[in-house]
Amino acid sequence: MSSPPSFKHILILFAAVTLLAYGLLLPFTGFYWDDWPFAWIAKFLGPAEFIPAFSGVRPFLGPIFFVTTSLIPPVPIYWQAFALVVRFLAGLSAWFALKQSFPRHPRQALITSLLFLVFPGYSQHWVAFTHINQEWIPFIFYLLSFGFSARAIRRSFAHPTAARMDMFYALLLLVAGVFPTEYFIGLEPMRFLFIWAILSDEMPDLKQRFVQSLKRWFPYLLIWLVNALWLAYFYTLGSYESYEVAVVHDPLTLAQILSVMGDALWKTGFYIWGQVIVLIVQTLTAPTSLLTLVLILLSFFPLFYFLNRSFSPTSASGFARQAIFIGFIGILLGRVPSWVAGLPLTLQSSFDRLMISMMLGGSLFIVGLVEILVKDIRARNLLFAMLTALGIGQQFFNGNIFRRDWQKQGEIYWQMAWRMPALKPNTVLLTHQMPIDYETDLSFTAPLNWMYAPDYTRASVPYALLYTEKRLGTATLPLLEKDTEIKLGIRTVGFSGSTSQAVVIYMPPHGCLRVLDPQRGDAEIQARWPETFIKAISLSDPSRILTETDRPAVPMFFPEPEHDWCYYFTKAELARQNGDYELVARLGNEAMQRGFKPEDPTEWLVFIEAYLVTGDLERAKERSYAMLQEEARTRRSVCALWQRVQAQGLARSEAEEQFADVMEELGCAR
Repeated sequence: MSSPPSFKHILILFAAVTLLAYGLLLPFTGFYWDDWPFAWIAKFLGPAEFIPAFSGVRPFLGPIFFVTTSLIPPVPIYWQAFALVVRFLAGLSAWFALKQSFPRHPRQALITSLLFLVFPGYSQHWVAFTHINQEWIPFIFYLLSFGFSARAIRRSFAHPTAARMDMFYALLLLVAGVFPTEYFIGLEPMRFLFIWAILSDEMPDLKQRFVQSLKRWFPYLLIWLVNALWLAYFYTLGSYESYEVAVVHDPLTLAQILSVMGDALWKTGFYIWGQVIVLIVQTLTAPTSLLTLVLILLSFFPLFYFLNRSFSPTSASGFARQAIFIGFIGILLGRVPSWVAGLPLTLQSSFDRLMISMMLGGSLFIVGLVEILVKDIRARNLLFAMLTALGIGQQFFNGNIFRRDWQKQGEIYWQMAWRMPALKPNTVLLTHQMPIDYETDLSFTAPLNWMYAPDYTRASVPYALLYTEKRLGTATLPLLEKDTEIKLGIRTVGFSGSTSQAVVIYMPPHGCLRVLDPQRGDAEIQARWPETFIKAISLSDPSRILTETDRPAVPMFFPEPEHDWCYYFTKAELARQNGDYELVARLGNEAMQRGFKPEDPTEWLVFIEAYLVTGDLERAKERSYAMLQEEARTRRSVCALWQRVQAQGLARSEAEEQFADVMEELGCAR
């Protein structure tokens, strides 16, 4: 006969699952999305700045940021470690709430909590600085509120004084959970359903149970309605600056509502539990996929053993029906806030953060479904162990995505530092967009200032990075014309500059960061780029890059990588800006001697130009032929370079006589 696990064993279980799902890649992850501007505010403006920073957005959220940033420095590994602790506490909070709501079903409460802990539909755990503060801490308060309200009801029959204290804690935690963020505004009716389920043991009469459930829910309902009125004011008459209430402007039809409900139920109740298998099959031979499979198997066997050894078989038909119903309603209620804001429920993207309010409902739903469909207890345990292991694997798979993103960030910032040692104040960097998934231009603006203005004190922010793809035509970047004013707000401070103080940069998905220069004909050479971005090249002023400085920019948190091709390329571009073609040629020769070559063949152009200018016509011709053989469409770029060098008279006199012959060989004759 098996006995329920001790509290100590449950703590160990939750800690182990948390570590496997979220902790294995912790040292290799960092800051993403809004983490960067929040970390920058904490570093340069101080924790107290979050109070006014959120006053016009989510005023009750500022105090949470203030407390956490007062305790934790803005260093990525500290926040990733804190996120690990918070997720562990969130899992325990869910277990507490479910155990109090279903005390006769400890096995199902524990399994539901484990699935909640590794919920595979939510991939944004590693955006730690942002989501710990904005969602997870309030969510823990909300879960604990559910638990204390359930315990208050159960104690009310025998211990009314203790029950009143539990109710007080539950009401206080509800305020702390629902007011800081609107993410959980839809969840409160779930409490009524939990109360209904609790009272079903004491009150079989449906009418009496409904009246008593409503009576016990009423204090929580009042707080919920006050919060709803507050949000209604803030969304409409107040200064709320986040999401609009989309359904007010564009009401949905009945068919659209049913479609939204069906989509939420399918994704949250079914698809996400096997999503990792779909992702692995798509990239089966990739190291990440193989490691994920190994982790799933290694997790499955001890989980299956634990579940088989820890609980005696018990009837769960009553729980199953309640879990399916409460879970189904919870999924739909959890979708309400994002649906009202007109946001999509897209998996494996930043939008799957919206699933946080559907996690409890989704976990209850799948557990109830398995309990009612699978009769054999051993088969149930096998299935629950596999679902938990798949969740662990999904989160490890997600962690690898963020690990690669962090690595790519390091490459970008170091290439910026190599190519642009310093920048004149009030410089704006313009680009179409960066080849990276989890950062926006505002995300880049914060570390840009961290790098180039390490002594910043409250004033106008000296640097900004803007995506023309996103900002053109907005109040931030109305036009791509000289002397157009640029303004970008960063909470309580902001950047103010103009298009006449711009440096245009570009980084391809496969290649190195480069500074574009209208004097070199970059707009003509790169004609395949988006038209709006090509137009921006005419605004680029590389003279705003300070090539000599006593304090060159150094990226934060990233050790300098090994000097590969992009190091030589960016340093060569910097040397060319200084007019030091001898150094450019030496860098090119050294890169080739070390066996480096570019992913983007057009990166040879800077070295070909240096060979032409320094009189090494043979090396220039050799590299030009190599470019054309690698990618024939680079002929336009090669010919434009040779023609420009010839027209500007940059080549040494002994090379000029051979230009015409070589250009004809290259197919560049006019």
